Amino acid sequence: MKAELTYEGGEPLPTGHDSLAFGAPRSVPGAVSALALGGGYTVGPREGRTVYFGRNRPEVHVCIGEDDRQISRRHGVLTHQHGRWWISNTGQRPIRLPRSQWLFTDEAPVPLAEGYTPLFVPGSREREHLLEVFVTGPDGSQPVSRPSDVTEPPRTYKLSADERLVLVVLGQRYLLHEASPKPLTWEQTAKQLAELRPSASWTSRKVEHRVAAVRERLSQAGVADLTRDEVGEPVGNSLNDNLLKELVRSTTLVPPDLALLDEPPR
Repeated sequence: MKAELTYEGGEPLPTGHDSLAFGAPRSVPGAVSALALGGGYTVGPREGRTVYFGRNRPEVHVCIGEDDRQISRRHGVLTHQHGRWWISNTGQRPIRLPRSQWLFTDEAPVPLAEGYTPLFVPGSREREHLLEVFVTGPDGSQPVSRPSDVTEPPRTYKLSADERLVLVVLGQRYLLHEASPKPLTWEQTAKQLAELRPSASWTSRKVEHRVAAVRERLSQAGVADLTRDEVGEPVGNSLNDNLLKELVRSTTLVPPDLALLDEPPR
């Protein structure tokens, strides 16, 4: 490794190293470890320190997508600033972060949370290259094996019967596991609800108000990206898309809820 890529206390991670989902090899508080298929690198924190990843093995700390020309030679950088690690994209393809957040070239760096973060770089022929990152917490502790502990259930959200019905109709494509699902329009949702509940006088405006109330409630409970201020303009389907993904991810809505669509009109 070239001198400019060598840091005191930094250590390469060999090919075949265990996934960082099981913990990182460094116990130094604030250390970062990054790992790809061909190996990785781990180093302690220091202001301004940078860890490079990309296709050109001699020029990076972590080689990713070495045989894929869709991956840039130096595709991204992990930088330690202001007491934490940040990721920047210096490549030509975007990097996908958790919660389907995309980081594009020359956008502002994104801070990395303590613990495990999987990052994906799309390559050629629908390939996706995984870069695992682990930021050690302030106490330097590692995840502890807990095979006998009681499984913690996901955090679900309380919905009224009407809210559940509206959201199942609106988000039925998500529950059907369609590729790249999108919410139904207000008009489509209201039309189907009118067929299921003719006596309830469902309209597009009524549907919109019910869904907005759920978004507001979940936003106040700490769910991100459910308001216009967070998403920014143009909003499009973003608010409802984020809402439905959270409801499905939390198992508040589950595929068996689709049975509501088969109930006879009443």
